[in-house]
Parts: sequence; structure tokens; C-alpha cells
Amino acid sequence: MPQGTFIVPDPGTKQVAEDRLVGGTPTRMLRLTDAGRAAWRELRDGAVTSPMSAVLARRLTDSGLAHPRPTAGSEVDVTVVIPVHGRADELDRCLTAVGDQVFVVVVDDGSSDPDRIAAIAARHGATLIRREANGGPAAARNTGVTDIESDLVAFLDSDCVASPDWIEQLSGHFADPLVAAAAPRIVSNRAAQGRYLASCSTLDLGPHESRVHPKGRVTYVPTAALVVRRAALDAVGGFDPDLRYGEDVDLVWRLDAAGWRVRYDPSVRVAHDEAASWPDRITRRYRYGTSAAPLSQRHPGALTHLVSRPWPLVAVAGVIARRPLITAAGVAATATATRRSLRRAEVTDLGVARATASSLAGAWLGLGRYATQFTAPLLVAAAAGPGRRRSRSLMVAALAVAPPLVDWSRSRPAVTPARYLAGRVTDDIAYGVGVHAGCLRHRTAAPLLPSSTRQRFAAKSETQQ
Repeated sequence: MPQGTFIVPDPGTKQVAEDRLVGGTPTRMLRLTDAGRAAWRELRDGAVTSPMSAVLARRLTDSGLAHPRPTAGSEVDVTVVIPVHGRADELDRCLTAVGDQVFVVVVDDGSSDPDRIAAIAARHGATLIRREANGGPAAARNTGVTDIESDLVAFLDSDCVASPDWIEQLSGHFADPLVAAAAPRIVSNRAAQGRYLASCSTLDLGPHESRVHPKGRVTYVPTAALVVRRAALDAVGGFDPDLRYGEDVDLVWRLDAAGWRVRYDPSVRVAHDEAASWPDRITRRYRYGTSAAPLSQRHPGALTHLVSRPWPLVAVAGVIARRPLITAAGVAATATATRRSLRRAEVTDLGVARATASSLAGAWLGLGRYATQFTAPLLVAAAAGPGRRRSRSLMVAALAVAPPLVDWSRSRPAVTPARYLAGRVTDDIAYGVGVHAGCLRHRTAAPLLPSSTRQRFAAKSETQQ
């Protein structure tokens, strides 16, 4: 990490001993040597000032154990690129918010009202590029950056309203030469009708900052608002114009695979238009789902909708099937595997018990959302089938409602639990139908396959870096 960089530990990082840190995504244990402990003390008291603290800061921020605290840049060499297809009123509002302090390129991607788009762009002093045929957002963004020479490119969708300083706030991340892109939190502008539609953005990735990579806490960031280093964009060949949806996920994953870093900084917020009605919302979620299949073909193993260790799933299956012996075996095996994984961290029995409970709860929540997204008809059939209907119905209901209610309790959106539950289930089913449709179209089942993983703790010596 560059000299002068400040970092802060992730809220989930625990110092279990003087020389051991546990946390990150995925969870790992970092063992510090004497030199590593000195570097850790240096980072806690101030910024990176030595080669050893620079190495440790990189290790911590790459693994999710800590996050950088960049300072906002002063003079930013940036060009804003706004692709638009219709939505002239939204474009006018977007350009008004951007202001006249940055160079702006508007790419009209085959709109049916080109004269109006041109008039709005001219009124705001933006450069206009007209594409006669609609090619989609990826093609439009590639067209927009063709003649740009600035160091940074800020992509902004026409249905977004950004504060004038959002680029400046994110620009500090680029003091790190390995950072390719930095993204704000996308929140609803509350223009939609209905409390759930107005409160819950389809692009909101939550309040926790993160490095962005396929197996991380935040796996992608949308290009509705994204600042990108031009050299990194060129290095990976820009956006894939063959992708109508999911082109942002594909870009982020290619940047990560090429060794670049992508940061999600939720302290910076950009408002985004949500669907104005439920049919629009369902259509949007469906289209997002159709991108899963082509993404899984381009990035094998990167996209999975259910990740869990085997034994917690066995325990959950036992509960659903009402088989106490299977449940007990799954719980016992989960506890044994967790104890074995945590042995090197010298975690107490209480810590092992908590980690075991967390694994079991994670398996229940993960399976619940997976089942809602991809097997909703089977859930209904299981709840309504013959036999001990009441107990089966309660179990199936608990599996389906637990993930939305847990999410609601954590985020506390401005909507009642019942409305949130109904909205989330509808969102998940619409997305799942889109995934199924994409799988059929591309003849692959990869996005539907669960991924089994084992919990591992990697002990690393910073003096070896």
C-alpha cells in the first residue's frame, strides 16, 4: 500500500491473541511475527510509514480484515460518461446534478427522440455522441470512452442523481496504484410508488465497505455509478458488448482476475430511480437473472447462489425432513469440523459453539433463499402435500421467510416486516425465473448448482511477504 495510507479494521475482525487476527472474507486467521506485530501497532496508531506496514496493509485490505481510509482528491482528471436510451427527462435531471465542473460525454444509444436528447445535452454543455442503432449499455459505454484521454472515467446512468462531489469522494482510492475502480452505494431516490419499491433499491449492496471480488462479502458493483481507472479499463478490453445484462459484473470480475482491486465505498451515495410499479420491478429482476448463465460460462466457478459446507446442510435437511438422528449427526459433524478448523487459532469452546451455530444458521438462511429463488413451486407443494401438513407447512414457511426477515432486522428499511417479506419473496422468484430462462437459452445448469466448501484458516507470516 502507498505511504500515508490509513486503514481501519473491519468490524468483524477479532484479535484473538497478540499475534493472531481472525476475520475477513472468506474467514481466515492471520498469524503475525514480531515484525508483523510492530507493523500492526504502527497501522493502528497511524498511517503506512514503512515497507513492513505497507505489506501488512495490503494483506489486510486484500483479505477483508481491514479497509483503506483514503482522503478525497483535490484536482481529479476525470470524464463522466452517461449512456442514454430515451429517458430525456431523467437525463436532464442527471446532468443538472452533475453540474458544469467536469467534462461530460452523453452517448445516445439509438433513442427514438434524438433531437430532444441533443437539445438537453447542449443546454448542459455536454458532448454528444449518437449511435444510430441501439447496442445496449456495454456498447454505449465503450463508445463513450473511445476518445477520452482523462486518467479516470466516471460511468453514470441517466436515471441516477449524484452529488457534485461523489467523484471527488471516491477519487482518493486511486492513490493505490492497484485500484482499478471504486463504487458508491446505490440507494433509491424514492420516486417509485409503494413503500417497498421506494425503499429497497435493486442495486443497493448494503452498508459494509469491502474489496469486491467473486468470493467476497460484495461480489460485484453496478456501473450505474462507477469510477474506473482508464488504464485498467483498456487493459481488460472495456465492456463486453455481447452482454445486455450483467456487463458490469463481467467487467469487475475481469478486472479482479487481471490483478486489479475494486473497492466498494458505501460512505458515498448515489440515488437511482427504482421501478415505478411492480410489473416494472419484476421485469427488471427477471432480466438481471437472465445474465447468470452467460456470466457463469465466462467465469467458471465465480457465480454460485448457494455456498455452504456439507454438514450444516445435512443438519438443515434433517430438520426439514423431521429426522432427529440426521439432524443430530449433522450438528455433531459441523461442531467437529469447526473445532478442527479453529484449532490453530486456539479458540475457546464457547467460540467453537458460536462458530458452529453461525454455520448452521448460515446454511438455513442460504438454503431458504436458494429454495425460494429456484424451487418456489416445490416449496408450495411441500407445504400443501398430504401427511402431517401442519408441521411440514411450518417448517417450509420458516425456511422461506427466515432470510427476508433476518435481512429486514439488520437493515431496518422504511417498510413493515410483512411488506418487506412479500417484496423480497417476489423479487427472489422473479430473479430465479430469469436464471432458469437464461440457463435454458444458454444450455447450462451451472448457475443452479450449489457450491460446497470447507471452512479454512490460513496462517500467514508477514515477514515472508
